[in-house]
Amino acid sequence: MACTTILVGKKASYDGSTMIARNDDSGSGHFTAKKFVVVQPEEHPAVYKSVISHVEVPLPGNALRMTAMPNAVEGKGIWAASGVNAANVGMTATETITSNPRVLGADPLVVYQPARDGQPEVPGGIGEEDIVYLVLPYIHSAREGVLRLGKLLEEYGTYEMNGIAFQDVDEIWWLETIGGHHWMARRVPDDSYVVMPNQLGIDAFDLDDAFGAQENHLCSADLREFIRDNHLDLSLDGRLNPRDAFGSHDDADHVYNTPRAWFMLRHLNPNTWVWDGPAADYGPRSDDLPWCMVPERKLTPEDVKYVLSSHYQGTPFDPYASYGDKSMKGAYRSIGINRNDFMALIQMRPDVPEDIRAVEWIAYASNAFNTMVPFYANVERTPAYLACTTGEVSTDSFYWVSRMIAAMADASYAKSLIHVERYEEGVLSASRALLNQYDKNIASAEESQRAALREEANTAIAAELKKRASDTLDKVLFELSSGMKNAYARSDDLNRIRPGRENHFRQNCQKRSNQPTKPSSAPKLTAPERIFCALLRVVSHFLCRMHDFDGNILADKRTESD
Repeated sequence: MACTTILVGKKASYDGSTMIARNDDSGSGHFTAKKFVVVQPEEHPAVYKSVISHVEVPLPGNALRMTAMPNAVEGKGIWAASGVNAANVGMTATETITSNPRVLGADPLVVYQPARDGQPEVPGGIGEEDIVYLVLPYIHSAREGVLRLGKLLEEYGTYEMNGIAFQDVDEIWWLETIGGHHWMARRVPDDSYVVMPNQLGIDAFDLDDAFGAQENHLCSADLREFIRDNHLDLSLDGRLNPRDAFGSHDDADHVYNTPRAWFMLRHLNPNTWVWDGPAADYGPRSDDLPWCMVPERKLTPEDVKYVLSSHYQGTPFDPYASYGDKSMKGAYRSIGINRNDFMALIQMRPDVPEDIRAVEWIAYASNAFNTMVPFYANVERTPAYLACTTGEVSTDSFYWVSRMIAAMADASYAKSLIHVERYEEGVLSASRALLNQYDKNIASAEESQRAALREEANTAIAAELKKRASDTLDKVLFELSSGMKNAYARSDDLNRIRPGRENHFRQNCQKRSNQPTKPSSAPKLTAPERIFCALLRVVSHFLCRMHDFDGNILADKRTESD
């Protein structure tokens, strides 16, 4: 699946939190409805069976409760995607990444083979459909998540190349698969952030640490031999570059992938390097963009949301550009794309009690036109507005409302953008205020009251969200409807003027009444003719004043209704 990921170490964030976030995008040609739910321990079977690959994996006992973002429409597997478990460990999976024929020839992907010609089916490996469900309920730290997933990959293999993030309050780890059974993982430096745009991303890997102290690097047991035996190390100085060894740098990457990383780095470190022009240190097609960087200032959830909503604003590549050179408009694949299914940002806060430590920020649909909203993750249920998504379009579903706002705002971009901006800021401000209030209330409450208060907080945040989302839907629907091709208004009938057009009509009246008299070669008017024209001017002036009065009334009425 096409996705974009950003990881923020605890010393790079504004409050000491670790943050992991990912856009989950549908493949081209379809949209996948998502929901935000809680999965209870008793919902995990003794043996898990994948829908896509038919692989069967026995599950350990003692599963932990977890949140998840599964598909809303059943039939193609769970696709849990992102969540937090009861031990305050977060996980997001997966970022689809790229490889090369040398790797895939040495360790082929484990692809499902259906029964045919009298031969039984051959199950495939595990993939994005399965990974969160197989790992997250059974781990108690980010490092433990890497080790469990690594063991599953070595035993069952995978049918696709993927990147997976794990987090706890202290550490973030990023794991990338290599071929069918191999893998490597690197700890994100505490003072840095990482951007990942559907490519194998790790640009340096210390094999000595991975096979020694394992402080910042982990990998499959035979990775060193795998590299040596298959001549995968392309370095001239003996320093392994995983991108060269295991990844790709083809033309498709330079249009679809690398520009996304370039924009995120350019935005978060604008003064560190030269990003634009012929003398740029890094451009949108650079193969050597840094995997991690120390930001120029500490990062917030709002910063994360902004870069994951990007459509290259402020550059020649913006598909919505209305100024400057438009020859490169839409040249590169945006981050905030129409096919965003959801964004989940998991924040582990170190300065609050453990039961409110994990906050999960959720956004649905195209990030360029939506808002994200925070919820406590340590709960037994999630608000219906986010949990009850179905395949049926409904204004009772935050997913579908977000889809509708995005489609309408895109089609009426110039007029609707202000509504979307106010919507996002309003939701973020109101939900942060509620979160701050309930942080204090829960911290001072008796233990027996705290669980109910967490769910009360989520309910209150969802109610505020629904109110503001409905209001924004109304506004963008009005803007789009006003621009319909069959729109028509009788400008000579003051009682039939469309709402929103009062100022336009009034300005035209003023222009006509204030227009300077032009010299004319026409014959001079007679006295009766001059008197008649003077009367016409008086009547015209009176009508414009009457329209101004009626227009104000109309505007007042519209304000009251808004």
